[in-house]
Amino acid sequence: MKVITSGSAYLDIDAYACCIAYAELLNLQGMPARAVSSAQPNASVSKTVLGWGAVLDDYRPTPSDEFVLVDVSDYHHFDPMVALDRVVEVIDHHPGFENHWAQKLGSVADIRPIGAAATQVFQRWKAAGLLSRISEQSAALLATAILDNTLNFTGQMTTTADIDAYAELAPHGQLTAEWPEQYFLECQATIESDISAALAADLKRMKPESRLPAVFAQMTVWDADALIEKYCSEICRWMDGQGDDWLLNVISISQRKSCLLAEPVISQQKLTGLLPMGWQAGLAVLKPSILRKELLNLGLNANSGG
Repeated sequence: MKVITSGSAYLDIDAYACCIAYAELLNLQGMPARAVSSAQPNASVSKTVLGWGAVLDDYRPTPSDEFVLVDVSDYHHFDPMVALDRVVEVIDHHPGFENHWAQKLGSVADIRPIGAAATQVFQRWKAAGLLSRISEQSAALLATAILDNTLNFTGQMTTTADIDAYAELAPHGQLTAEWPEQYFLECQATIESDISAALAADLKRMKPESRLPAVFAQMTVWDADALIEKYCSEICRWMDGQGDDWLLNVISISQRKSCLLAEPVISQQKLTGLLPMGWQAGLAVLKPSILRKELLNLGLNANSGG
């Protein structure tokens, strides 16, 4: 059995979609597979998405199972069920561990800069000649993951491959032209219903070599200005409780910008060292939007002199 899983901290829409859709593809190809996770979906797996009925398997891996990791390649953050010596494939778009997995797995380590890991899984469906047999749920999940991870195609890491994948998947998933706005509004409503839970559900603790604030939370919403105006004090109190070096990146889809909230001066200095930005009352705005993985890439490149 191949166990398709992802990271330990949370399951965003990209990881959730990839686990389910890739397990479906492998099963169609005659390779028994299960989509499994110990982590809970975060706010990017919206109410409507959950209502589509595509679910993870309730399965406990056995000592003979192999593991496929999607949307993660940093083995420090793998789902705790994963046995590292039985990882047979990695599909990811986050930088930093390309060489490690290339040496360990060769060509089945597919780690490359692209908007969404969901696009990589779509490409596997396409290459297998089985796209006509993809379930409506898996197609809709992959398409929505592409929307989310490319910031509705406004993100700097968006590629032609992401745009083409969405165009092919949306009809299979019965998604309408109104779906992107509906989806991001739903995500914002879920986040606003419990700000603390939303922060905890997409928070990463960064290593010193990243050159980023030690605690880095991120959320994607339709209207960042409205959220920050309403919840800024609550957010800052909660983030202060996580340490004295923190950042929240609130990505605003409708405004095509990132609102970076970082009250600690040390956090502001780290970010200004990577990108020129002006701070006012702990807030800086970047246009176009920027993702955490893009800031991480800047830090890694700065370390390597690139």
